[in-house]
Amino acid sequence: MQKFIVKGGNPLKGTVKISGSKNASLPIITACLLTKEKCTLKNVPDIADIHTMCKILNSLNVETNFEKNTLEIDAKNATLKDIKTNLVNKMRASILLLGPLLARFNKAKLPFPGGCVLGKRSVDTHLDALEGLNCKVSEKDNVLTVQSDGLKGNKIIMTEISVTATENAVMAAVLAKGKTEIRLAACEPHVQDLCNFLNKMGAKIKGIGTNNLEIEGVSKLKGITYTVTPDYLEAGTFAIAAAITKGDVTIENVRTDQLDSFWNALAEVGVNFKFEKEDKVVIKPAKKFNKIKQLRTAVYPSFPTDLQAPFTVLLTQASGISKIFETLFEGRLNYLFELEKMGAKVEILNPHEAIIVGPSKLKGTPIASCDIRAGAAMVVAALAADGETEISNINYTDRGYERLDEKLRNLGAEIQRV
Repeated sequence: MQKFIVKGGNPLKGTVKISGSKNASLPIITACLLTKEKCTLKNVPDIADIHTMCKILNSLNVETNFEKNTLEIDAKNATLKDIKTNLVNKMRASILLLGPLLARFNKAKLPFPGGCVLGKRSVDTHLDALEGLNCKVSEKDNVLTVQSDGLKGNKIIMTEISVTATENAVMAAVLAKGKTEIRLAACEPHVQDLCNFLNKMGAKIKGIGTNNLEIEGVSKLKGITYTVTPDYLEAGTFAIAAAITKGDVTIENVRTDQLDSFWNALAEVGVNFKFEKEDKVVIKPAKKFNKIKQLRTAVYPSFPTDLQAPFTVLLTQASGISKIFETLFEGRLNYLFELEKMGAKVEILNPHEAIIVGPSKLKGTPIASCDIRAGAAMVVAALAADGETEISNINYTDRGYERLDEKLRNLGAEIQRV
């Protein structure tokens, strides 16, 4: 197993360019199953989850070629086959195959997906939405089978505002007969990017960026070239890393309008930042950080759950008592036990709430990543800590961040992969 060895205390300085969005790339890759023509995707992050998804597509006779952040996908000869459980178990995003496979073959068969351990993450919302499009669902031996004698448009009210369930419903509906209305749809930037991609292919989706989508089914989609949106979660992580090390960092290739709640929280804490352009933000050193009344995560456009862990690390350096309220995943706060090892003053109230008392001096010690975003948080903590920190389970970090250690070294961090 690989580890990060981080020596903290160095202010980050320089410029970092944000990679393409993991959470946008994965559904867009599966959406390429919806056409028999070749698609070319640009700005795709070179991370483990992308390679896993390509392997899954390869097992379905889909040709892929990934080089220098450009991914070519040719699904002309795609066939419906059993997908290996060991591939599906590597990431939750494998559930995104359900919608495209149904639209292409009127059948999808998939082992239950794996991924980060963030508490119970039911697939019921996915199945309810697909059943609304004239599908039947069965389960046997931990394998899902969804079938249809022809997808039909319908009015679907999502049972929860789920990103991946919305994406599955959209990908199935674009080739369904008739009109589909999806209410209580997720509207995160990566959902918007998928919809924009599909519209460029020839789909007819209205209401992009809202919680109500209207989709007029079409008979065919075409192959296109498309540039994936930047990863706003990576941008937020680097902004926090720059702030906590009292660095001077310019972050490029970021859609600043995708992070409104995050910028508000940074301002409340007292982080010194300014927008130079709509795709560039500069972080400057701040004298001190202030407590935050409550960091409450919720669905977009509220504060993103995926930035809660890195932001909480920043709050360990703030003066006063800050409260964390994680509304989405009951397993998301597990990383706080690792922060306590480093000297953070934490009181866990319940699986969703915690109190952070700061400022506290963080000290280097062996710690572990609990999930993709907690892994990034551990790196942020190590950058701010005194001494050397050893971070294990960095396979999580590699799933979500492209060349994180290399980008940080270019900013002056002492971080090595061993």
